[in-house]
Amino acid sequence: MCNVVLMLKSLGINDLLNFDFMDRPPADTLIRSLEQLYALGALNDRGELTKLGRRMAEFPLDPMLSKGVIASEKYKCVKEVLSTVAMLSIGASVFYRPKEKAVHADTAKMNFARGGGGDHIALLRCYTEWAESDYSTQWCFETFVQVRSMRKARDIREQLEGLCERVEIDQNLSTPDDQDACLKAITAGFFYNTAKLGKSGDYQTIKQRRTVHIHPSSVLAKEEELPGWLTYFELAFTTKEFMRQVAPIKPTWLIEIAPHFYQESDVQDAATKKMPKMRKGR
Repeated sequence: MCNVVLMLKSLGINDLLNFDFMDRPPADTLIRSLEQLYALGALNDRGELTKLGRRMAEFPLDPMLSKGVIASEKYKCVKEVLSTVAMLSIGASVFYRPKEKAVHADTAKMNFARGGGGDHIALLRCYTEWAESDYSTQWCFETFVQVRSMRKARDIREQLEGLCERVEIDQNLSTPDDQDACLKAITAGFFYNTAKLGKSGDYQTIKQRRTVHIHPSSVLAKEEELPGWLTYFELAFTTKEFMRQVAPIKPTWLIEIAPHFYQESDVQDAATKKMPKMRKGR
């Protein structure tokens, strides 16, 4: 809904509660979208589109992804974030797992996770290695990666490169060895989607205090020691509420990136003392 609201705002339609929608969304959904766009800096306190909001509206992406792309210039990791965002945009169709080669497929996927960084950096490594193979179909076959999905990600990335030129983002900025820079840029867009590991071994979202779980398909789901703080791409509800595409973050980043949204009290426990890492099943 945030994407629709941002688009309408960019078209000069400000009174959304009285706008003649063909299929009117609930008022509380509209209000939550406005609040989220305000938190992202796309709207000012009068509900008007900001300069940042106009730049975000140029991208045909979820506003949180758009904010991450724009923030990547600050953290000097535009190339890496463009690849990561392109991979996130194609959904959960990157890897495949044939039953007869399940162990090989799992090993190939976990190879992308070596070095840490969670699902976001694993997806970045996947795209980078595919590009270094000259976009090889054989490479995809050997690593159990969907070649059609990768080609779609390449098309999305090329489109984003053109849009970066339109909004004057320097695409030559790159820090391939700095995971934190890339994750900070992502967190700049997804600070709304953060969760903290509790003493019970379950995660809770920071603001809503909802119990959530790492999705079984995540590379972090197989970690022996779970990170204390996560940012996630989206929530999916099946038997439980699962976080899809998760990445470890530091709680101090939230104060640095979104001081208007997080106070010291929100992250005080983890910021003042190191949270003990917990093993799965505890």
